[in-house]
Amino acid sequence: MARNPIDADPAVPSGAPDAGAETEAEGETAAASRDAVDRITAQWHRERPDLDTEPMAVFGRIYRLSRAMGDRVEQVYARFGIGRGEFDVLAALRRSGEPFSLSPTTLAESLMLTTGGMTGRLDKLQRAGLLARCPDPHDRRALKACLTERGRELVDEAVAAGLEEQRLVLDRLPAEDRSALAGQLRALLAAMD
Repeated sequence: MARNPIDADPAVPSGAPDAGAETEAEGETAAASRDAVDRITAQWHRERPDLDTEPMAVFGRIYRLSRAMGDRVEQVYARFGIGRGEFDVLAALRRSGEPFSLSPTTLAESLMLTTGGMTGRLDKLQRAGLLARCPDPHDRRALKACLTERGRELVDEAVAAGLEEQRLVLDRLPAEDRSALAGQLRALLAAMD
């Protein structure tokens, strides 16, 4: 059976004898365990063998996982009538603790939004009855975004449902692998700061 050059081991030149030649069954198992990122890095290796594609293999998978999980969680939030942006605002208010209120500026900074973008989200959530604008007890001229009881109930349900969706995927890894992965990603993020 001829090997597909995309799925071939990039370390073994095409047509070269393989000292540890796989049986056909082993080859099919190995091919089944390869993913789209493996195929892309193999193509780059074939075209540009001088490139080290290890970063592409790591960050390509991180990106694909993030995007795929983000899409799945977005679908979960849609069941609650909110999108990711609205969830982020409600979640920031909920995580802030009693009395579940923050200034629009604090919210915008924590979510890396412009104040104009934040105003649009706050207006939408206020119209839906999920938050209110309430006086700032420390500045009579200012208003804070305050989570309503309805908003608190909704975000509590939405965060639990989103985490359950993530758990369904994460549970495919053994507990020790999940813990090691979280630690390695934490270290990588810290190295970027």
